[in-house]
Amino acid sequence: MTDPKANLVDWLRNAHAMEQQAEQMLKAQAGRIEHYPELRQRIEQHLEETRGQQALLERCFERLGESPSVMKDMMGKVAAFGQAIGGAANSDEVVKGAIASYVFESLEIASYTSLIAAAEAVGDTETANVARQILPQEEAMAQWLLEHIPSITVQFMQRDAAENTEAKK
Repeated sequence: MTDPKANLVDWLRNAHAMEQQAEQMLKAQAGRIEHYPELRQRIEQHLEETRGQQALLERCFERLGESPSVMKDMMGKVAAFGQAIGGAANSDEVVKGAIASYVFESLEIASYTSLIAAAEAVGDTETANVARQILPQEEAMAQWLLEHIPSITVQFMQRDAAENTEAKK
């Protein structure tokens, strides 16, 4: 039988690794986007939010006398690197990147929703509050992407149809 607090700590570690992966993905995307300034600006904004989220999670670990998982963090970074390499090979990189980002934001939303429930179940109101603080940032990014995927797609198609115009990034 697993101690419920052990589950919470494990899920905190997962959230931290997820944010490490998000940071790497966002840095790679922002660094490659050239022709979609609104998307690049929003990604850079969320990158700063992501770094703040990592700091909030790290304070939870300190308060609980725990630490993030080096292995999980490394695996998240490796996964992000693989995604960046794979994405760069696509001729429609910007569109696929926006879609993949939306999917990743949905994962983060579900993860923080679960983390709130777990923290509440073990009486850790501080961790629940941290997750409640992070959740709206993830929801806002997902909503922004959902609203802008159509215009990103159309911009890509227009650029792709124009002669001597790069569209992919």
